Amino acid sequence: MEVKLPDCRKCNNGVLIPLSDYGRDGAPITFKAWVCTNPICGFNVRIDNGEISLGKMVGQSQK
Repeated sequence: MEVKLPDCRKCNNGVLIPLSDYGRDGAPITFKAWVCTNPICGFNVRIDNGEISLGKMVGQSQK
């Protein structure tokens, strides 16, 4: 089965890829964020503590 990822509507050059994470209790959080594959664009959308945030800088975790 082929999966078609959505095109980035900000730059129209990249696609949005889903990222997952784990919650405080170790429960998986599927699709916590979507990030554009175009490094120049940097568009992202995230779910943090139940709130949606757009465009915060994405970087390496210090953990």
